[in-house]
Amino acid sequence: MEVIHTIGRRKTSVARIFLSKGKGGITVNKKNYTDYFTTAPLQYKIIQPFSLTETEGSYDLKVTVKGGGVTGQAEAVRLAISRALCKVDEEHRIALKPEGLLTRDPRMVERKKFGQKKARKKFQFSKR
Repeated sequence: MEVIHTIGRRKTSVARIFLSKGKGGITVNKKNYTDYFTTAPLQYKIIQPFSLTETEGSYDLKVTVKGGGVTGQAEAVRLAISRALCKVDEEHRIALKPEGLLTRDPRMVERKKFGQKKARKKFQFSKR
């Protein structure tokens, strides 16, 4: 099996993953994923596509992720892994689609408008 390359995005985070046959090693920005994503919920988000498709320990991952915060990065990696698993075997789509792992979350921060304090908040109005 050749190396499969996919991209996942969430907010301003972009994750590029390279999936290949292996023993289940996951490297994120040249660190082990447990060192990069320190909390258990974030580590679960990384492992979730593998556990749903029952492919834990059968693929090696090399991940480069940048932009945004840790939660956005973890969810970007999760989307990229799910897309890669669908490229490997189309049957995985049946397990991943109902869980919402193949849907790109489009929510982004709304831009600040001129003449306003923030995106929606206005400057304080003084009547007199």
